[in-house]
Amino acid sequence: MAVAAEGGHRRRIGTLAADPRLRSFLLQLALLLLVVWLGWAFIENARENLATQNVATGFGFLSETAGFGVSQSLIPYAESSTYGRAFVVGLLNTLLVSGLGIVFATVIGFAVGIARLSSNVLLARLAGAYVEALRNLPLLFQILFWYLAVLGTLPSPRASEPVLGSIYFTSRGILMPRLVLESGSWIVFAALGAAIVAVVLLWRRASGGGPAANVAKFLASLLLVVALPMIAYVAAGAPISLDLPELKGFNFVGGLRVNPELLALLFALSTYTASFIAEIVRAGFLAVPRGQTEAAASLGLRRVPTLRLIVAPQAMRLIVPPLTSQYLNLTKNSSLAAAIGYPDFFYVFAGTTLNQTGQAIEIIAVTMAVYLAISLVTSLVMNWYNRAVALKGA
Repeated sequence: MAVAAEGGHRRRIGTLAADPRLRSFLLQLALLLLVVWLGWAFIENARENLATQNVATGFGFLSETAGFGVSQSLIPYAESSTYGRAFVVGLLNTLLVSGLGIVFATVIGFAVGIARLSSNVLLARLAGAYVEALRNLPLLFQILFWYLAVLGTLPSPRASEPVLGSIYFTSRGILMPRLVLESGSWIVFAALGAAIVAVVLLWRRASGGGPAANVAKFLASLLLVVALPMIAYVAAGAPISLDLPELKGFNFVGGLRVNPELLALLFALSTYTASFIAEIVRAGFLAVPRGQTEAAASLGLRRVPTLRLIVAPQAMRLIVPPLTSQYLNLTKNSSLAAAIGYPDFFYVFAGTTLNQTGQAIEIIAVTMAVYLAISLVTSLVMNWYNRAVALKGA
């Protein structure tokens, strides 16, 4: 009896050991414990070293005075502001250049990618030359090229000539009129939004008709978009005005200034990333079976409607996944802004703030967390869009 019981116990142990799910769980548990132990050992070692060197830890430095200026800020900032406010300034600057870069890179990339498929040989060759040239040059070189060779050669403020009356291209940036919004300006924007909604409803519900009907709808839409905001503008007491740039001495005052650092970084990131997006778009369009375009041609559809209505919707489900990677690369590549002094998040927080406070562990950890959060949010949005354009099963 005892021998039989012992044999049964051994068989049960052997059966559990042979279970692949149990082995996988035990291996993952062991790996998790190892990672936790290594992390704890790293933290304890860093804490002991910092205590030995009398280096303060924690995030209390965020409430201390920064003591340095920033050349561009979307929110009020001065040298007397805190490191926490400098953190927000750098983060907003990174989000600004990344967001604008994604928009411009997408537009340029799709245009160049479609141009590479053009039946016009010259246009296709020019698009191909653009792709091969820009994607094979280092991004840092392109940033410096735009900053030094293009924007750096613009005239000084006193030598610049106005374009369209009140826009100036100078070596210190682009100067243009700035909207000054006073109380009640929201009424004008609300009227403009209502006019746009009315125009959309008009064209959706009054579809069809001949050329005369289309002309009438266009005139009615133009009247709505122009007249309704103007009426609201007058009724609200003219709450919106323009602040024009004006040359005083050796520089301009007033207006809206776009710094050359932002322009150089934006141009370089957009054109560089667009060269990769163009190849993604071209591959996505070529992946659509040729029979789709042949069927559209047999129905009498021209090339542009065929691309817009048949090829593009099918190609998007192939384009979106690699397009997401390019968006993530653009955001991370914005950290090269330090080369030309653009005050992005990495330059302000992981650069100047780190040098002045010495809080290396906290600042590097926060910097990693911020870039990780931006990437995860971008991936989340693009994955949602990818599911929206994916083919739905029957």
